Amino acid sequence: MDNIRRIVVNGLEIRERVVGQGDPVLMIHGWGANLELLQPLAQCLEGLDYRLYMLDLPGFGESAEPPAPYTIFDYAAFCVAYLDLHRLEQVHFFGHSLGGRIGLILGSDHGDRLKRMVLSNSAGIKTRQPLSGQLRLRVYRTVREGLRRLGAAAIAESLRQRYNKRYASPDFQSASPVMRKTLVNVVSQDLLPNACRVNVPTVLIWGDADTDTPLWMGEKLEKSIPDAALIVHEGAGHYAYLDYARRTASIMNALYSNEESQIT
Repeated sequence: MDNIRRIVVNGLEIRERVVGQGDPVLMIHGWGANLELLQPLAQCLEGLDYRLYMLDLPGFGESAEPPAPYTIFDYAAFCVAYLDLHRLEQVHFFGHSLGGRIGLILGSDHGDRLKRMVLSNSAGIKTRQPLSGQLRLRVYRTVREGLRRLGAAAIAESLRQRYNKRYASPDFQSASPVMRKTLVNVVSQDLLPNACRVNVPTVLIWGDADTDTPLWMGEKLEKSIPDAALIVHEGAGHYAYLDYARRTASIMNALYSNEESQIT
């Protein structure tokens, strides 16, 4: 893949790909992904007078992990530092899932840096765990801490590993220690208050078959973001922008070029 290079942002070496000429667009991938998963969409946008900036976020792809667990606000600040490094005062934004979380913060706290924004299957709405899960977690933590106080650290660690193996998500299980804590930080943050303060025109792309961030989340974000429209790709899942890459690119181009009548 051409146009790949490594740069240092905030002391971290990251991998980026920059292609095209024209209005700048920052494209941010989801959790566990990398810039390769943005390529099909980028290919549909190339040649449409955009300069596309894609990167592996810290801890993903071939970029270095953060030295300590990040919060979602750290990732947003990192993206601002990335824009500063490239001397980009304002950009259009595309974010998928985790990238959507970042977009909600940029759009609310750094709205002066964004022109228009497209979010696909955005995460950011914190859901309440079922009561059974809450009780299970509470009992587990009580027993684990009791074992540690009794000096049975090895047994407590064995209990932790068994619990995570049975109940933790695949993303959590496959992550390094730093990224596990980062994941906990990220998913624990409710960004609906940020959504209500987003001050840039926003289009939400969703799949009606998404089970990771169900469609009701997109509907909730559409109601919460002051200037937002929701477009649903029929039959698409959590990667709706990939299932309908050309259509998504057309929607992005219509929004970014301010051709509102074309956004359907």
